[in-house]
Amino acid sequence: MVRESIELFFNKAILIFCTFLFIWLASMMILFIFERMSQANKLDKSYFGVIMEFKKVSVVGLGYIGLPTAAVIASRGIKVIGVDVSQHAVDTINAGNVHIVEPDLDMVVRSAVQAGNLKATTRAEKADAFMVAVPTPFKENYEADLSYIESAAKTIAPVLEKGNLVILESTSPVGATEELANWLAESRPDLTFPQTHGSEADINVAHCPERVLPGHVLRELVENDRVIGGMSEVCSKKAVALYKTFVKGECLLTNARTAEMAKLTENSFRDVNIAFANELSMICDKLSIDMWELIKLANRHPRVNILNPGPGVGGHCIAVDPWFIVSSAPDTAKLIRQAREVNDSKPRYVLQQIIDAADQFKKPVIACMGIAFKADIDDLRESPALDITKMLAQKSDAEVLVVEPNIETLPKVLSDLGVKLVTVEEALERCNTLAVLVDHKEFKNIAPEQIAKKVIVDSRGIF
Repeated sequence: MVRESIELFFNKAILIFCTFLFIWLASMMILFIFERMSQANKLDKSYFGVIMEFKKVSVVGLGYIGLPTAAVIASRGIKVIGVDVSQHAVDTINAGNVHIVEPDLDMVVRSAVQAGNLKATTRAEKADAFMVAVPTPFKENYEADLSYIESAAKTIAPVLEKGNLVILESTSPVGATEELANWLAESRPDLTFPQTHGSEADINVAHCPERVLPGHVLRELVENDRVIGGMSEVCSKKAVALYKTFVKGECLLTNARTAEMAKLTENSFRDVNIAFANELSMICDKLSIDMWELIKLANRHPRVNILNPGPGVGGHCIAVDPWFIVSSAPDTAKLIRQAREVNDSKPRYVLQQIIDAADQFKKPVIACMGIAFKADIDDLRESPALDITKMLAQKSDAEVLVVEPNIETLPKVLSDLGVKLVTVEEALERCNTLAVLVDHKEFKNIAPEQIAKKVIVDSRGIF
């Protein structure tokens, strides 16, 4: 009996101890969670002691980067004023619709507009922060044309107030952020700027480049790490406070010039790798080697990752950014220049392949599959596929058809040449020569028997 009593006592003691231990651990866990939530909440408004609450944000330029950025910020409950020179874009957005193709963007924009958090206009309004996301085209000799950034600066300058944050997101050469700050200072001599007053400036200026992939923009705007380059320490910290309202990735602090160069470097690195693949594809053609098989085999090496070749390189980043480095250091950037020249030459190589393939027919009918610069988007900027199609219409006697599922009308440069926009079904029925220029998902569903009697030039390796 005594032994049983002792055992019962110890069992009860152990049970009580375990219960108290569980309660203590649970309490500590709850306190830890609340502390982390509190810290996260503070980080949205404060970073390293810099207080910045954003009730209204203005996004200047509602294109392929500006509109998704505006929509994502608005989805966080922040009032967003989108500014664009296009009245069509403004009217479309205010109606809850989109003027560009990007998966799920239409739903986010519609929701933000209906909630009253997103409004588009052609004129700048007062805000706590301004994000400039306008294009940077070329001048002659691949020099950057900063006129769009200058125009954006002069648009927002009249409404700037002390304490505002101005962020340049546009693809731009090194020094562009400083130029933006100078244009703002010229327009507003009553305010101080970081180029003269550092962290004590009235207006904070930073460069924070996007690093997103078309077709995945909404997800990557939130998940990707972000480079934050301020013109002063305070500029960087206030920019972090803004991006932490919607960015889950890490915010990496640096200065403005390094941030500008980081974006150019990332895209130049990819351009060099694409150039290797494009040059390799041309070598394989000369040696009668299946380049797609070769790349698959080579990529089985644990430290080799060769990208797939294509008809060239398009878009407003990879096709542009390397030239900004070359123009800044023309005598030094030899490898980057060579890669650009290889990729710029590839469209003419593919063009000749298509012409040679079509020459075997008395009445060649060429179907150009895709004219966007990348799969599953509608963006035609710097598109090698578009250039190839235009040159085909100019240099061959063939009838040229275009299949581009993401647009409703052809650009004037093609329609003026007699090129016709058709469906996949019509193209397959009428053409004798099939030129795959973009690997849109619609093309990957084409059955082998539908193209069995066609002469195919496949620059993307889908057939």
